[in-house]
Amino acid sequence: MRASFIFSEVFTGLRRNITMTVAMILTTAISLALFGGGLLVVQMAGKTQQIFLDRVEVQIFLTDDVSISDPDCKQDICAALRSDLESTPSVVSVQYLNRADAVADAKERVFKDQPELASMVSEDSLPASFKIKLSDPERFGVINDSFGTRPGVQSVLNQRDLVERLFSVLNGIRNAAFAIAIVQAIASILLIANMVQIAAFTRRTEVGIMRLVGATRWYTQLPFLLEAVVAALIGAVLAIAGLFTAKNLFIDDVLTDVYDANIVARISNSDVLLVSPFLVLTGVGMAAITAYITLRLYVRE
Repeated sequence: MRASFIFSEVFTGLRRNITMTVAMILTTAISLALFGGGLLVVQMAGKTQQIFLDRVEVQIFLTDDVSISDPDCKQDICAALRSDLESTPSVVSVQYLNRADAVADAKERVFKDQPELASMVSEDSLPASFKIKLSDPERFGVINDSFGTRPGVQSVLNQRDLVERLFSVLNGIRNAAFAIAIVQAIASILLIANMVQIAAFTRRTEVGIMRLVGATRWYTQLPFLLEAVVAALIGAVLAIAGLFTAKNLFIDDVLTDVYDANIVARISNSDVLLVSPFLVLTGVGMAAITAYITLRLYVRE
């Protein structure tokens, strides 16, 4: 009977303050959806980082005199560089590109979809180079320190720098989602506090009678706390449903070409399922703590 009474009180409270309940549910849902979106971006960034780190190469560009005079990398300077690179620890492979190879690589890979720019590429504009694959991209410093000042070396390019620029963009999107989620969470907390206070005020007579006949403070205040928890739980369910909907109906369509090109990692339904428990726990926990503190501070009787 006690349980049925408490649940009936919870239902009555939610129905009596229907407009505030709906506002709290929607605000909580938006806040948790943004928080979940930030978590999904974190997951995507981690997977994308691994994709790009597996592709990262260090490229050593040779000076013009070596590029022109030694297209087959047979002379002392170029041959010594190649031999030393191949014997360097953590170097997986070394590929030599002369000027003609560099032009072909630029036309086929860099300017593949821009034929007007590809036609402007000439051997005079591109130096010969070594493309180096490392077992650990963090070992770039070893290549730069050992070969950056060697005779015949013009410069050393680390593609990791380009990868880090991409992740700075992803991190910016994540931070923006988290920032908006925090603002929405503050709004949710204020709505929860107001809803609990109004619910307690409208039922102050019943609560007073129950206290007079011996009901404990915890027993009389539990329905108010559960109202906030139920509303937050509904908001969390809506947030999870919103993430699934956005992922399957919008994000997949918008990022199809990017996914197919393997530029960024795909967000899967399992990723959304993985963050869902965190959204439920966060929503319910936030509501329960806020309601409890509000009852302790503002509801004395």
